[in-house]
Amino acid sequence: MSFQNLFIPHQRNKEERQWLDEEIAEQQLRYQAIVKAMEELAPTRERWYAEFLDRIQTRGFNVDGDMRVKIQHEDIPLRPDRPHKVVY
Repeated sequence: MSFQNLFIPHQRNKEERQWLDEEIAEQQLRYQAIVKAMEELAPTRERWYAEFLDRIQTRGFNVDGDMRVKIQHEDIPLRPDRPHKVVY
């Protein structure tokens, strides 16, 4: 399916273009703030991951009511070798 068939031709006047540019700039600022917060949270997030992996291997997790299952170390997936990213 071609996306060109879905495009509706339209014209924007100067005021509409200016409003759109302001909205895009505001969204970029919000996005940059979220990325910065994610980067600052990275050390804490790593600790959370380690605590979670330890917990599910030692105590397990509830699968149904009070039935717990421990996850074996070899069943834990390998961590991706890439940084977290913010998608919007």
